[in-house]
Amino acid sequence: MMRLIIGKEKTMANDLDNFTPKSDFLKSMMGRGYIHQCTDLDALDSKLSKTVVPAYIGFDCTATSLHVGSLVQIMMLRHLQKTGHKPIVLMGGGTTRIGDPTGRDESRRMLTDEDINTNMAGIRTVFEKYLTFGDGPTDAIMVNNADWLDQLSYIDFLRDMGPHFTINRMLTFDSVKLRLDREQPMTFLEFNYMILQAYDYLELGRIHDCALQLGGSDQWGNIINGVELNRRVDRREVYGLTTPLVTLASGQKMGKSMSGAVWLNDDMLSSYDFWQFWRNTADADVGKFLRLFTELPLAEIKRLEALEGSEINEAKKILANEATSMCHGTEAARIAENTAKQAFEQKSLSADLPTVIVAKGDLDNGIAVSDLYVTGGLTKSKGEARRLIKQGGARINDEKISDGEATITLGHLNNEGTIKLSAGKKKHILIKPE
Repeated sequence: MMRLIIGKEKTMANDLDNFTPKSDFLKSMMGRGYIHQCTDLDALDSKLSKTVVPAYIGFDCTATSLHVGSLVQIMMLRHLQKTGHKPIVLMGGGTTRIGDPTGRDESRRMLTDEDINTNMAGIRTVFEKYLTFGDGPTDAIMVNNADWLDQLSYIDFLRDMGPHFTINRMLTFDSVKLRLDREQPMTFLEFNYMILQAYDYLELGRIHDCALQLGGSDQWGNIINGVELNRRVDRREVYGLTTPLVTLASGQKMGKSMSGAVWLNDDMLSSYDFWQFWRNTADADVGKFLRLFTELPLAEIKRLEALEGSEINEAKKILANEATSMCHGTEAARIAENTAKQAFEQKSLSADLPTVIVAKGDLDNGIAVSDLYVTGGLTKSKGEARRLIKQGGARINDEKISDGEATITLGHLNNEGTIKLSAGKKKHILIKPE
């Protein structure tokens, strides 16, 4: 079930099962489960069928990489381009100075301009893996909202844009209600964020003829603001489309693993660990993830998700290979799969396993095994490491650890001059002294 906005602010329910899209983009979006809400779905479908539609998604520059929590939106832009439309990647060089309050209990950390520019450069490398940039009609472009937000005169902006927003309505948005309901403070700075995001859409319409904003379901209110601002100020008909919130079968929010965020840049997370994230997908999530995060034909996905028992592991390997190939290249995916096979199926060592460097002198004196598990990212705390040992899930060089207070020394080095630590059957690292 999805919400359909028609005309000014009239809302009605619309069953996707009864909607048959004409445009290739919406066919792809529907078939793969990307659509949650849309403004005037019929009109958008008609426009997509007749002309090249520039569409954008905004990303604030809060880190040097995006993680898999943003991958649904990135894949939407990829499908958009492949079906003959123009992706616009909007970098929040201006709005990052404020911080999106959506889904937050507290204010985001304020970043310097230098931090923002560094993060922006790192994020661009993510999109270069998924999109084709250039000057052609369907080539992707990356723009920075600081280009227009930095030029605004505060009084003029309030006079021109302020009348189109009411406090009454702004207080109904989830990003505001969450703070108020939990009695958490929300600064006036953050309260301005939704107005600036709507203004971004207005500027993109004027500069790049942008007619569609894409985003996650948590951005619905902000997207509607932009659609309405375009209609009221420039009398332009533009559209918004959101994706459903993607969670794991466990209920955990998409984007994190036991070891932390699953980053899309290999300087933040190795291609091997990225491959492992997808390989460790729960059985119940395999079909959904194949649709969202690969470009395999839907018929093949249907066959793979029907596999049962141990056979479903083959589908997980295909998912891992497809997702890793797109993000890190086919060679990186091949190496990751071979490394996993050696480490897990043949129980042998491989130089491609994640390696943690420790001081030789420290190993000479002995390091508590619980400390090494935390240092290597296998557990989040020493207490968790001790529980893992007690439950029989911790191993040194494939030998079970029985003593939670054990120390690791140079005497544990294997023939390759490393020490293999394992947490369960699927998480392994190498300790290397230098």
